[in-house]
Amino acid sequence: MSHLAKDMTPDVTWKEITPGCNIYEGGTSATVETGDWRTMKPVIDWDKCKQCLLCAPVCPDMSIPVGADGKRGDFDYFFCKGCGICANACPFGAITMVKNTK
Repeated sequence: MSHLAKDMTPDVTWKEITPGCNIYEGGTSATVETGDWRTMKPVIDWDKCKQCLLCAPVCPDMSIPVGADGKRGDFDYFFCKGCGICANACPFGAITMVKNTK
């Protein structure tokens, strides 16, 4: 029996996972935490944030949600890899990179 990506656990061995290069399901990135190896993380200073949204489109991991009201939300650390692109793009210094602690 082969498992889907969403079914992967430490108890499911590589032999039980569907073979690579074959797409059996969509939307698997929503189930796989990709930010767990981050060493630095962005933190927003809401007092400095002007909601210019210059940070959101440069995030390669789509870790900066923008709501229906057109305002950015807090970082989605489930996907954020801590690259710092958002901090470099912020003209107001509202995003700083800090050491990620678990």
